[in-house]
Amino acid sequence: MKEPTTLQEAILYFSDADRCLDYLALRRWHGGIPVCPVCGRNDAKFLAKQRKWQCKSVHHHRQFSVKVGTIFEDSPIPLEKWLPAVWVIVNCKNGISSYELGRDLGVTQKSAWFMLHRIRKAMQTNSFVKLGGGGGEVEVDETYIGGKARNMHADVRKRRITTHGGRDKTVVMGVLERGGHVRGQVVEDRQKETLQPLVRKHVDVSAILYGDECGGYKGLAEEYNHQIIDHASRYVDGRIHTNGLENFWSLLKRSLGGTYVAVEPFHLFRYVDEQAFRFNHRATKDNPMNDADRFSLALSQIAGKRLTFAELTGKTGDNATTPF
Repeated sequence: MKEPTTLQEAILYFSDADRCLDYLALRRWHGGIPVCPVCGRNDAKFLAKQRKWQCKSVHHHRQFSVKVGTIFEDSPIPLEKWLPAVWVIVNCKNGISSYELGRDLGVTQKSAWFMLHRIRKAMQTNSFVKLGGGGGEVEVDETYIGGKARNMHADVRKRRITTHGGRDKTVVMGVLERGGHVRGQVVEDRQKETLQPLVRKHVDVSAILYGDECGGYKGLAEEYNHQIIDHASRYVDGRIHTNGLENFWSLLKRSLGGTYVAVEPFHLFRYVDEQAFRFNHRATKDNPMNDADRFSLALSQIAGKRLTFAELTGKTGDNATTPF
C-alpha cells in the first residue's frame, strides 16, 4: 500500500501491525536498521513472534522494541492505535479531547489523556536559533488564560476570582517572527524581570521588535529597534501591530475553551506547544505542508522524549506529589 495522505488512508494503512513496525523503524533509525539502545550495535536479530530485536552482545535489556526510548515506551497500547492518534492530534486544528479519542480508539479516557500528553511532548520543538535574524520583524505579546467569571458558579467564582484584572489567571507569553514561527511559554507574571530575559533569549538583536504598551517591555529600545502600538487608541499603525500573535491567541483559546474545556495551569505549557506545532507547520503559499508531512515530522521527534505517568501527574511515589 502507498503511504497515507488522508485520515481514512491512515486508519487503513496502520491497521496492520507489521506495517506499523516497518513504518516507524524507517523513521526511527537510519535506513530502518535497528540500533541497540544499550550498546549501540546495529546487527540485532529480529524476533518475529515478539516483534522485537535481540542484540548479539550479552547484557541487560538486550531485547528491545521500536518503542524503546520514545514517547511510546512501556505502553501496552499497540502501534495500530498510537499512530492514528498521532495523525489526528497533529492535524486537527482545534485538537481532540481525550473522551473523543478514547471512544474512537477503544481505550479508556484516562489512557487517551495520557496518550495525548505524550504526543504533545513529541510536538515540542526546542530550538536555539533566535528569531528575526537579519532584520526580520518580530511580534511580542502576552495573554491571560483562565475561566470567565460569568460562566462560573457563584461558589467557584468566589474561590477563584479574588481580584480584578488577570491576576487569578495564567500568563502566556508569545514571540512570533512574521512569515516564520511562533514560540509560546507560560510565565509567572508580566514584569520586566520575567519578560525581557525571554525576549533576549528568543529574539535576535538585529530584529525589528513590535509590541504593545505593556510595561514589562520598557527599556528594550536600548537593545532593539522596538516599535510600540498603543491599543488604547488604535490596533494598527502601518507595520506596527501584534495581529499575528492575536491570531495565534485566538486559535489557542478556541482549542482550550471549545475542545479541552478545562486545563490545569501546570499542564498548560503542553497545550501551548501543541498549538504552536500546528501553527508553525500550517499550509501556506511558501510552505505547502500537508497532513502526511506534519505526521512524519512529529514522528521524527519521538525519540528521547519519554514521559511517565508519575512525571505527568507529579507523583514521585504511591501517594507523594511534587509541586509544579
